[in-house]
Amino acid sequence: MDLGDFEPKLIWLAAFIGLYWLYCLFWAVRGASQARSASDYFIAGRGLGTWAFILAATATSFSGWTFLGHPGLIYRDGFQYAYASFYAITIPLTGVLFMKRQWMLGKRYGFVTPGEMFGEYFRSNTIRILVVVVALLFTIPFLGVQLRASGFLLNTLSDGMLPINFVIYALSFVVFLYVAAGGLRAVAYVDILQCVLLGFGMIVLGLVVLNLVGGFDRLVDGIALLAEQDRNRTPDGYSHYVAIPGVIQFAKDGPSAAGGAWTAVMILTYTIALMGIQCTPAFTMWAFASRSPAAFAPQQVWATAFAAGFVLFIFAAIQGIGGHLLGADLELNQARDAGGIVNNVLGISMGESDLMDLPGQQDVLVPLLINLFADEMPWLVGLLALCAIAAIQSTGAAYLSTFSAMLTRDVMKHYLMPHATHRIQKFMGRVFVGLVLLAAIWFAVNTTDYLVLAGGLAVALGFQMFPALLAICYAPFFTRAGIILGLIAGIIGVLATEKIGGQAAIMFGFELPWGRWPLTMHSAFWGILVNLTVASFVSTVTQTSEGHVHRMKFHTFLRDHGAVPEEQRYLIPLGWIFALIWFFFAIGPGAVIGNWVFGDPNSPVTWFFGIPSIWAWQILWWGLGVFMLWFLASGIGLSTLPPREVQALNDDFGDRLPDSLRRTD
Repeated sequence: MDLGDFEPKLIWLAAFIGLYWLYCLFWAVRGASQARSASDYFIAGRGLGTWAFILAATATSFSGWTFLGHPGLIYRDGFQYAYASFYAITIPLTGVLFMKRQWMLGKRYGFVTPGEMFGEYFRSNTIRILVVVVALLFTIPFLGVQLRASGFLLNTLSDGMLPINFVIYALSFVVFLYVAAGGLRAVAYVDILQCVLLGFGMIVLGLVVLNLVGGFDRLVDGIALLAEQDRNRTPDGYSHYVAIPGVIQFAKDGPSAAGGAWTAVMILTYTIALMGIQCTPAFTMWAFASRSPAAFAPQQVWATAFAAGFVLFIFAAIQGIGGHLLGADLELNQARDAGGIVNNVLGISMGESDLMDLPGQQDVLVPLLINLFADEMPWLVGLLALCAIAAIQSTGAAYLSTFSAMLTRDVMKHYLMPHATHRIQKFMGRVFVGLVLLAAIWFAVNTTDYLVLAGGLAVALGFQMFPALLAICYAPFFTRAGIILGLIAGIIGVLATEKIGGQAAIMFGFELPWGRWPLTMHSAFWGILVNLTVASFVSTVTQTSEGHVHRMKFHTFLRDHGAVPEEQRYLIPLGWIFALIWFFFAIGPGAVIGNWVFGDPNSPVTWFFGIPSIWAWQILWWGLGVFMLWFLASGIGLSTLPPREVQALNDDFGDRLPDSLRRTD
């Protein structure tokens, strides 16, 4: 078989992926040569530079789901789902609250993993293991979802020539090489390229769709026709594409709500759930790895909230809604006047059946858009496919690296080999990278029916770390018992309000009465509600003077070195008042105003800005959200350099653990 047997797009795809792999292997070798100690390998020797952190942390905040799944869900659910794009604001908000203070604690006490930090603060081995368990529940299913998405993408673009499982194995091998060899430093520098490719690919696809639709005016005309023809109406009689169905619906099963599941409280709880991404142990280790907090505010405000938000609110929305106008929606194709608006380039490739109306098939949208140029510009297909692969790997590699570090430090070194040398720690870190990746591969290959479910669960479970971070950064009130029992209760609360909990209950002979996402509120909300309730009650009844004195050592240090200067403290209540207003109107109950404030959804001639009111409302509050983050991060100083230099208590950066960490509960 010679090259002539392959389509040009596959040759270009192989060429671009080959160059990308060479880049990955370069950083594998470079990272391995610089990893002289365990801390060099696991947290880049606390020397990650400003731009490396900004781009790497941004890439880790998003994933292949943003590239592939987000436009598809906008296609399916319209602008009511596009409110999810506000995770460009809520994800970095977690970093604004916690990242600087974790960096200070990491440098002061030499922590390498979050388990070490929580273990020392609470003087507990149980919390250390629970953090590892949360990382396990997050990492393997989340990584499995990314691997499966890679296989699905290349299988689709190759018209089935590349089997899904083959792609999973091939891409996993490359990920293993650069993560295992180079450690977190290699992951960071590969993430730089992945971040650029992710943003570039989404912008290019948005521009491609806009061009094929016929320009922005034609896009707006198409939205008006789509809303007019829509048979799925909200309780107020609006098209579900251009309006949310209300504040709350008292549905037993949230996804079954009338007019769509994306009520105001669903939007609020879902976007808050995505704050769990920067609550995960992986982002604690990104904080430890950074050379200075100077990188935090630019990453949170400008790279994530502004730049990523711009891509999501504009270009992802154009891709999703534009898909209807390019033939993916065969019902719209047959509607009155559709011939003058719909450019049926996708419908031709999809044959006689409407693939996009089948459950879960909205994920086909982006691969179909990429494949549009297979004949005329095969090089563009290869480049955009690489952008998608890079987006998919951007998150998985970071979680793989940090979880292997936790297994090495918090399990192997702490319990089995407390005097393990740097060489042994690095070796075992590489072994654990392989084992975790094998588990994720098995998950991706053998549990296809549960992958999407598990991916959603991962974020909700990650958010259950919020009370523990709140305790260690701000609230000495929370006790060891309160946080441990709250975390366990929160995990149970998430599982009980997800589909997997209902299925487990049926296996044991009974049925849960509330279904999935009761009252159209995400499982992460129910988990954190139970978590905080239990943590607060147990902490109230388990207070001891000895425990409080110990915890206050950390909080006194944070107050002395990182407190907001006295002359700026008056800004704190202003910041939180603004944040509460933003949450209420941008993604909370006040979001229903966005349905009609800038024009009647059913009457395009009343659209004040020439676009649906809901889209204008989202763009307005996105801009205000960027300002809010800037005010908190830089104006108040939650993500700026601490006013006093932080001196490390030891010089080996966590390779010598405090004696208290060897205690048992």
